[in-house]
Amino acid sequence: MAKRAKKNLEEYEDVRVAATSRIWGIAVGMLAICIPLSAVTRSGPLLPLATIAGAAVGTAAVWRSDDKKSKTHSLAQQKVELLEQRIANLETIVSSDDFDLRMKIKQLESSDRKTDY
Repeated sequence: MAKRAKKNLEEYEDVRVAATSRIWGIAVGMLAICIPLSAVTRSGPLLPLATIAGAAVGTAAVWRSDDKKSKTHSLAQQKVELLEQRIANLETIVSSDDFDLRMKIKQLESSDRKTDY
């Protein structure tokens, strides 16, 4: 059952669409059960309306929460890119300083060799 559900979720590119289809699929199943029950118990349209309201609230929550996540995700992605650029700049600075230091050491070694003879 879990593998089938995972496969069904992978069919959609957007997770919100997958969650919405799952919510409404379950809601339709619940309606299929509670409509005949409400007719037998003469409780009125309370159960079907509660089912529809619950599915609607769940759908709204899925779509609103993902909007908030996408905004924070894009900000986090921008921060990561900025940090990567800064690290690349630091690597460039360190490698050029390291190269200059190696050249100075070679010059000192060569000058030491000349003075030893």
